[in-house]
Amino acid sequence: MTNLDYSIVGLYLLTVLVVGIWSGRKVRSLEDYAVGGRAYPALIVFATLSASFIGGGFTIGSAEKVFLIGVANIVALWGFSFKEILVSKIIAPRIIAFPNAISPGDVMEVNFGKIGKIVTGIFSVLLCAGILGAQVGAIGYIFNLFLGIPTLWGILIGVGIVLIYDIIGGMRAVVATDVLQFCVLIVGIPLALIFGIQYIGGWNDFVAAVPPDHLKLFGQISPIALISLFLTFLLGETLVPPYARRLFIGKNVKAVEKGTFWSGIISIPFFAVTGMIGLVALVINPSLNANLSLPYVIQETLPTGLLGIVIAGVIAIAMSSADSFLNSASVAVVNDIVRPMYKKELAQKTCLIIARVATLVTGVLSVYFAVSIESILDILIYAYNFWAPVILVPLAATLMGIRAGIISFIGSAICGISGVFIWNYFGSRQL
Repeated sequence: MTNLDYSIVGLYLLTVLVVGIWSGRKVRSLEDYAVGGRAYPALIVFATLSASFIGGGFTIGSAEKVFLIGVANIVALWGFSFKEILVSKIIAPRIIAFPNAISPGDVMEVNFGKIGKIVTGIFSVLLCAGILGAQVGAIGYIFNLFLGIPTLWGILIGVGIVLIYDIIGGMRAVVATDVLQFCVLIVGIPLALIFGIQYIGGWNDFVAAVPPDHLKLFGQISPIALISLFLTFLLGETLVPPYARRLFIGKNVKAVEKGTFWSGIISIPFFAVTGMIGLVALVINPSLNANLSLPYVIQETLPTGLLGIVIAGVIAIAMSSADSFLNSASVAVVNDIVRPMYKKELAQKTCLIIARVATLVTGVLSVYFAVSIESILDILIYAYNFWAPVILVPLAATLMGIRAGIISFIGSAICGISGVFIWNYFGSRQL
């Protein structure tokens, strides 16, 4: 990297911080902190939702998996794209029934009372903390790999920036920075693919050099395994707090529908781009550590100036996911756990203070876990295991207008948790 590239990355980080602070300076209530005034048009909903789900797993992880198993992983990731399109058509039109909701817990309370809300809040915090820990670790990894900054300092710099604007501005700051980060990553990541293919010699040379099995749908993976992966991406992150809460920020239902729909559509070519970068890395260096596929292509093929832009895009990927899950965790703490436990209604200023303190505490804990626990991914996987079986079904049912009682929720939760333990127990015995 040259001084120009370092300057571009530094300018980008400074811009993110300034935009976040400036856009969130007028937050005065918990609702504003959580949903930013509910006034965003479809284009903004599209950009902030896309930036939220395009994290390390869908970029660095996607390139790694395609390096190993081929284009089947791209098809599997389209399960997530299909899910977003389904949400836009089936779930989004029904949010009109929840005009005051600021979290999934508010939706669950309609059907299952305070118990349902508190349980949803607890699982929301666990899920968001797990994914946040993974993104924080990715931030340190990216800073170390591209900029040569020690991992701990990279974590502190990246998370410090996110914490400052998230504590001050909540959703207003998150949305503003997400839009900026989306613009950077949606340009930067395709540039890596374009220059990677040119580095090889062009499209025809690239296709000819890719191992044939990697271009076959079932070359490295069985049909059953592909279906299983597709369903995992279809259901694994459905209606998780950051994505569910994007349904509450639009200025009207149409804005939410269109923003969610186009987010699903744009993810289809984007997942193909990140996956194909893995194939580029495979062609250039077949003996490469697969986990380094995307960083390797970026560092090996991009010229000065563009290198800085693309590295800024990779940083944007991790930060845009981190801020969304951090904000969702803090809102779940105050709105879904603390408030229901008080007999009297808490003042808006008190709730805002609690949310900001929760943001700080959650951010600090995420740094601790990222540097002290090697297998952050295990936490994330366990969080997924419990979110879909315990919360997803009753949450989706409530959004769809299906009414049930607390007994139904408790029974559903017990069955879901039992199913997870049984599946994991017998599955581990089979491996």
